[in-house]
Order: sequence, then C-alpha cells, then structure tokens
Amino acid sequence: MSRRRSDGYVMISVIAERYNIHPQTLRLYEREGLIKPARTQGNTRLYGEDEIRKLEMILALTRDLGVNLAGVEVILNMQLAIKDAREAIDRVEDQFDSMMRVIRQSVLDKRHGIDRENALVKVGPRGLTRVK
Repeated sequence: MSRRRSDGYVMISVIAERYNIHPQTLRLYEREGLIKPARTQGNTRLYGEDEIRKLEMILALTRDLGVNLAGVEVILNMQLAIKDAREAIDRVEDQFDSMMRVIRQSVLDKRHGIDRENALVKVGPRGLTRVK
C-alpha cells in the first residue's frame, strides 16, 4: 500500500519511518534551513521529490561520511551555486550560438555580395514588405 498522497507529497511520519530517523530530526533539519517541506493549510509538513532527494543527500553526508550539519549546509549551498553557474553558462552559450549564427550569415552575405542593409525587400515580422 502506497502512503504517498495523490499529489505526490509524503507526510513526516512516512519519511521518518522510511529513512529510520526521528521526526524531531526532520524538524531540526528544517530549523537549520537544510530542508523546506511544503505545508498544508493545517500546517502539516509534506515532503515532495526535491526535499526527499535533499534529505537523502543529507543522510548520506551525515551517516556515511560523518559530515556535521554546518558542513552539510556548506555542501548544499555549493551545490546550489554550481547549479546557478551551470544555468548562467547555458545562457551565455545560447547567446554565443546566436551571435555566431549572425556572424556566419554576415560572412556568407559578404562572400556572395549580398547587402541586406540596402535590400529592396526586407523580411519583417509580417513577411515580405517593399521598401520605398
């Protein structure tokens, strides 16, 4: 029998049982800012996929590697910084690709003697329009 709600969230008692930790430990992790479970209108803690993955990482760091909670916080913050940096790099790569397409088109135009600035017909958002 699944103890997961229809919306995919799991209550604190299920998480505590599944990972063999006391609910107070989960509350401590929340107080320390390591996890942020969602809440119902009645203020019940609900753990989604992201928080469960984060909890699994916390438990691996503390149980298996002996990292204290301060170290866990540093590691989680570094992981977030790396994710943000990757997203920034992806955005810059997209801009670079776009610029390279413009440069390639300009080089091809120059090679074939095409002057798009002074063309009689320009492509606009509404299709072809005649320049007067």
